[in-house]
Amino acid sequence: MDAAASPPERSATTAARVVSARTPLVPRLRNLLERRELLWGLIVSDIRIKYKGSALGLIWSMLSPALTLATYYLVFSVFLKNGIPGFVVYLFAGLVVWTMFQTAVSTSTGVIVDRAGLVKKVSFPREILALSNVGASIFYFVIQFAILVGFVLLVGHHVTWSWAWLLLIAFVSLALFAAALGIVMSAITVYLRDVRHLMDVLLQLWFWVSPVVYSYSNSLATPLHNHGLTALYFVNPITPIILTFQRVIYGSPIVTSTTSGLPLHVLPSWPLSTFATMNVVILAVALVAFLAALAVFGRLEGNFESEL
Repeated sequence: MDAAASPPERSATTAARVVSARTPLVPRLRNLLERRELLWGLIVSDIRIKYKGSALGLIWSMLSPALTLATYYLVFSVFLKNGIPGFVVYLFAGLVVWTMFQTAVSTSTGVIVDRAGLVKKVSFPREILALSNVGASIFYFVIQFAILVGFVLLVGHHVTWSWAWLLLIAFVSLALFAAALGIVMSAITVYLRDVRHLMDVLLQLWFWVSPVVYSYSNSLATPLHNHGLTALYFVNPITPIILTFQRVIYGSPIVTSTTSGLPLHVLPSWPLSTFATMNVVILAVALVAFLAALAVFGRLEGNFESEL
């Protein structure tokens, strides 16, 4: 008689192995849309918590990027001249993009673990927690970008305003990529806690393979192009987004060096059609990545309560 487990024993074994039923993708998206007020509330809460007890509060969100931009301007205009005119504009145009992506991903990675009490007690779409961190990062991005635009107007730097509509496509792609990676990493971290620390290291390495602090001509693109492998440079999905922001805000793809007098190929000399096509493709890839992330999250969330 011991060959077959009793009904209670079979039930316990089955419960230990079976996760909760997965919600199909379309209902999951509809559920997220219906919970948009909860998402907005979490975003506001994240922003308030960051500046809780601070005398200046949200003013720090404007003061910090302004001081950073002023510091870069002083350093690269006086002490570390690299020959690229207006290099601080080029640098900050890429930096605001990267900062948003890094902040969104790094804060989202451990958010399920950090809010374990909420996850175990309240029923709601868990991916909203990661999306709230992405939303908060978007808020800081808007402030930093406004500071950059104000600086550009103040110093009279030439901006390719006719291409400005590309920034909207690039921004949506950036937000979708950040959300996709944040959602997946937040779920994986529930099962593998070391992923949070690994992600911090990977983001540091990722920064240096993105064209933020170096020009296009001095990047990996040139040696790869010489070997017919330029496409590898653009495997990094953040690269086209950064190049788009730099092309619109910095403006000139080719400039004259302030030290040698020679022409510098700072950015790709692609026409508007090439940038537009590239951004549409990146947007499509980002959308697919976001939907795939939701599907992966749905497969992993069933045992969150037991793992937490």
